[in-house]
Amino acid sequence: MFPLIVLLLPLSAVYADSHSLRYYTMAVSAPGSGLPEYTEVGYVDDREIVNYNSDSGKYRPRVQWMEKVEAGYWERVTQRAKGNEAVGKHNVRTLMSRFNQTGGFHSYQWMVGCELGDGGSIRGYRQEGYDGREFLSLDTQTWTYISTMAEAQISTQRWNSPEMQVGERDRNYLENICIEWLKKHVENGREDLERRVRPEVKVSGQERDGILTLHCQAYGFHPKPVHVKWMKNGVDDLPTYQSTPVLPNPDRTYQIRVTAEVVTNDGDSYSCYVDHSSLKEPLLVPWEPPKPSPWEIQVAVAVVVIALLGAGIAGFLLYRKKKAGCRTTSKPDKSLLGYKETPHKAEES
Repeated sequence: MFPLIVLLLPLSAVYADSHSLRYYTMAVSAPGSGLPEYTEVGYVDDREIVNYNSDSGKYRPRVQWMEKVEAGYWERVTQRAKGNEAVGKHNVRTLMSRFNQTGGFHSYQWMVGCELGDGGSIRGYRQEGYDGREFLSLDTQTWTYISTMAEAQISTQRWNSPEMQVGERDRNYLENICIEWLKKHVENGREDLERRVRPEVKVSGQERDGILTLHCQAYGFHPKPVHVKWMKNGVDDLPTYQSTPVLPNPDRTYQIRVTAEVVTNDGDSYSCYVDHSSLKEPLLVPWEPPKPSPWEIQVAVAVVVIALLGAGIAGFLLYRKKKAGCRTTSKPDKSLLGYKETPHKAEES
């Protein structure tokens, strides 16, 4: 539902307990599209904590520990979401007119969030999108909005004007209100959010035409941030490799697969490097060429034995044949020696 946001947000660092609070919202132009006209979802780190949509009309918890919030929270955020819903529907119609669109399915998305680093550093961000493309974003150095397409210039001029100063209002929310709520949520859900599960690692490789394709799969780990790469001779990083996104498992753990292609050389070794917050030290898992299994060895030995036995039998039979030929006497052909064969003449008595 939120492809723009997924593409724009980087992963957090691997090592420590940095946390983020983000809200993803989307308004669509066509009620019959199978999606609610308006949706709002809140996340702490990778965990969905709240959800609102125009069909239900209520903010609802998505994890049990969100029920620890103070009384009045759900009514307050529901009313805020209803206001955002009205703004989102208006923005869809406004942008359709700017793009000269009179119908069809269109979506307006925005994301707002903050991050608290393990050393106490804070960071905020807000991004807007239309039909899956970035529309404008907040520059947190100047706290002004920057347009990424011509149709967004009207919005940035108005939002950055001295009368509105939307960026400054967002700065107060991101650096103060958002961070305070993030701390509350982390405290309520610490056992869930900071659960540590070590990754399992499996390496494999296939060689063809002098090219070795290496695969490293890390799976079953939590939390989501992880660093996986291939290394040569235990020291040098391979310059190029391909990685899948970090994907969720049904048990709320994650998996990732990293692939590299190398030209094989004698003496070179390759290892998969995995770093994760559940590990005291990064893992370095070597790839080794596959060794024949005991069954394959037995088959190979049997083939050699049968071949030797066959050769021995063949040699013995040939020896017997030659020996038998030497013992056989044959009458010489006298015609070849200049003799003529005549009938035997009886002697007179």
